Order: sequence, then C-alpha cells, then structure tokens
Amino acid sequence: MPTDSISFRDTTYFSSLICDYLDEKAALKPFYNRFPKLEHFKAQIQEKQLSFKEESRAVLVTSLNEQYKHIEVSELTQTHINLLEDSKTFTVVTGHQLNLFTGPLYFFYKIISTINLCKDLKAKYPEYNFVPIYWMASEDHDFKEINYFNLKGKKVRWNRKASGAVGDLNLEGLDQVFEVFSSQLNTTTNASELKTYFQDAYLNHSNLAEAMRYLVNVLFKDFGLVIVDGNDHALKQQFIPYVEEELIKQTSFSKVSEANQNLNALDGNYKIQVNPRNINLFYISKNLRERIIEKEGVYYVNNTKLTFSKSEIIKHLNEVPERFSPNVIMRPLYQEVVLPNLCYIGGGGELAYWLQLKSNFDSQKVVFPMLLLRNSALLISEKQKEKLGKLNIEVSDLFLNQEDLKTKVTKQISEVEIDFSKQKEHLKQQFKALYDLAEQTDSSFKGAVAAQEQKQINGLNHLEKRLLKAQKRKLSDHLNRIVELQNELFPNQSLQERYMNFSEFHVEHGSDLILKLLHSLQPLKGEFSIVQV
Repeated sequence: MPTDSISFRDTTYFSSLICDYLDEKAALKPFYNRFPKLEHFKAQIQEKQLSFKEESRAVLVTSLNEQYKHIEVSELTQTHINLLEDSKTFTVVTGHQLNLFTGPLYFFYKIISTINLCKDLKAKYPEYNFVPIYWMASEDHDFKEINYFNLKGKKVRWNRKASGAVGDLNLEGLDQVFEVFSSQLNTTTNASELKTYFQDAYLNHSNLAEAMRYLVNVLFKDFGLVIVDGNDHALKQQFIPYVEEELIKQTSFSKVSEANQNLNALDGNYKIQVNPRNINLFYISKNLRERIIEKEGVYYVNNTKLTFSKSEIIKHLNEVPERFSPNVIMRPLYQEVVLPNLCYIGGGGELAYWLQLKSNFDSQKVVFPMLLLRNSALLISEKQKEKLGKLNIEVSDLFLNQEDLKTKVTKQISEVEIDFSKQKEHLKQQFKALYDLAEQTDSSFKGAVAAQEQKQINGLNHLEKRLLKAQKRKLSDHLNRIVELQNELFPNQSLQERYMNFSEFHVEHGSDLILKLLHSLQPLKGEFSIVQV
C-alpha cells in the first residue's frame, strides 16, 4: 500500500523537546537510557534480564490469567501470557486512558507500533520472545477527558456524574449513547460490526475497565496483544517497597524536581509536562481517588476525614496495597517494576514527561526503559490523493497553518509576481547614494534618510500585502477547494489522529483497516507517515 512520510519536525505539530530527542541531541542523553534502535535492544535485554525476578514473572502470569478468565482469549495471546514466565521473554508497552470507544485514532497507532516493534525484535533477536502490552489506565479519574469520541464532526458524549477511578465506573447511560451512535451509522456490514462492538463492550459488562478490555481484545487479539490492568492486588503487592519509600522518603519529588530544573536549563523552550508533588500517590476506594498528603508526620487523604499515622499507613499499605494508586510520576515506575519491559511507546507529551523521570528510576534501582515515539499517520483516500494532484499541491503543504497554506499556493500559481524583493533591493541601492551623501553632513540628515528609506520599504510591504490579498480573492475558487481538502484531512485544523475516531474508517474499510496499518507503519522509521487507504 502506498506510504509516504514527512519528518516530525516539519509537521510543526511536535515540540522542540521531542524533535531534539528524535535527532539524538547530545544534551538530552542524561535523560534517557538508550535510544530506540534495533541494535541497542541487546544491551537493554541483558540489563532487564539481570534485574527482573523470576517470582515477579510468576505473579504477573497468575494475575493476567485471572484478569482474562471471563474473556475469550486467542491462542496467540494465551501463548504470550504463558511465555511471560520464561526468563527470555520481554515486553514492549504502550498505555492509554479508557477513552469511550477508544477515543482518538492515535490509540490504534500506539498499539500497532507496539505489535510491530515486537515483530521487528523477534526477527533481530530470535532467541528471545517479545510480548506487546496495552496497559489500561484504569485508575485515572479525569472522566471529562475520556467520556466522548468524535464522529462525523460531532461529539458522541457519555453524560453522567463520575468520581473515583474510571475503571470502576458502572456503565449506566451507555445504552442511550449506543442509540445516538447507531443513528449516525448506515446499514452496511461494517457499520453493523461497529454497532456490535459497542453493544457487546458497553452494554454487556459491569464496569468501564471490563468494557475496554473486551473491546481492545476483540480488535487486537489475533495479533497477540496482552492487556494489563494495573489496578490489581497481586501486582500492587510487588510495588509495596516503592510506595513505602514514596510515603516516607518522598524521593521522587526531589529527583523529578531536579530533572525539571536541568531540562529548563538546557532550553527554555522545553515545556515541563508534569510537576511532582511531595507524595505522588492517590488513595482509591469505591467512588474515591484523592491525593495522599503528609503534614508533620500525619497522612491525610485529601477531601476526606481519613488520616493515618506513619505506622498505620504502612500497615494499611501492606494489607490493601490496591488502595494506593500511583499518579503520573509514579505510574511509569510501577509499570516497570511489575513487567519485564524493554521499551515504552507513547505520544510526544508522554515521552516528554518520561524524560523527566530517569533520575528517579536510577535512585530506585529500576531499569529505565527505552522510549519510542509512537507511529503517527495521516490516512488519505485515493480520491483525496487525486484531488491533491489536480490542485497541484503536495500533501506536506497541508500541514501548514491554513493562512500560510493559502499564501503559499497563491504565490505559486499567481500569474502576477507578488514578491517585491527585487523592488526592495532596487530601493536600497537608490538610497545607498543618499547615505554616502549623509556621511558628509551632520547625523540629523543621516537619520532623515534612514526614516525615508523605512517609509518607502513599508509602502512596498503594504502594496505587497494588498496585491496578495487581491490575488487570493481572484483565486478564491481554487483556494477554497484546497481549504476544503485540508479541513477533511485536518479536522478542526488539528492532526487527524488527534480528532477522528476509528469508526469513520471502519465503516469504509472494516477489519482491513488494522491490517493496512500493520503493513504500513514502521515503528523505528522515526517519521510521520502518510498512508493511502
């Protein structure tokens, strides 16, 4: 299938920090372990193999079999779960929130990047096994971030009151969402399949975590994806020593704060994604997920009456570790403690905050994973590609700001020369003689010459803008067709993958969509893909 690409930097949609990381800027090396190249994975494997305990593998496999006991497991997924007991088996992980009906399209790119990297690693290192993992962010509590998806330019929203960890939410009201969703679809086989996905996931399960596991499993089980829910008693038991250190020593606050200062010192344009708290843990129970705060040796659960002394909270931690939920600072550490993981695959914002965490991992003696920017793609149909050709523009032009795009195209196709650079240069040459004359008089005359020159330049700039505006009006039909195409491919003037839901493409392509993406996206290519579907 035809696939083209553009550099992440040239898209202008990715931060300078991520672009510098992709360019392997030397100054960023202290903030990560190894850059994700196939040849670097051998050292990562050896380092992780030495640090990951066999008993941790046994706990992981037992937990996964328990999590999967009420779901149909594919033969390949079950094989992958069983292989995790083998000391030569490692994981590649991506994580994501429990967005309604998977949310933005890039959710698929995350998982496909993970599956494909495991294939690449197996080809390079056949003596080892590699398991693709989707880590469900079931303990998050920001319901407003996940309670909708976009369909045909409109939000399909799940309206309800919510509190506590989102994975525990019951599915009240999703029958009404299903009716709205169904009404937006046609009666084709692919549309009927989408309706079945939604109905079976959200109307036949008891909570959001179960629904998400079911849906993602249906979509990706044939490719051996293993889904992990970190909100698990046995897995949390493995993390008790690190939670205790966070409660008592509050190590992550000092380490991440120092890393943030160091990043800022490198480049003032680097945006700090997350700022640590003194304690980077939440307390969770039914309908509750609130920060744990320590004041003068007493531990409080924010916005509740729950308090603990130091000895009480440590005792409570050992009894019910599942009630201690890591926040964005601690969750990566938790993930790497319970999984034999080599690489985390995430979006630009995620990798930016992972780069803040390495020093904390080092202090905890936990191997820091390799960080890989997930695949990004623009899906373009054959018809849309034909339009590009007829309009005589490149797909890379569509990444421009809309006004910049119209300006570029106008200058390219205008029969009138819009660029007044020659006139400006001619004007400067004319004033050169006046400056020579000014050198022979007082400074006030030289200032008058400079002011007159600037006035003339400003006049040419003004005429140039007027001419550009006039040509845009003259060429408006052509420009409107370009804008219409850009709006199709960049809805809301945003990346397609950050706005559109997979359902719009599934209606057209069905399950072939995933196969097309699996064959087209290369996780280690390091460029933004343009994929014809």
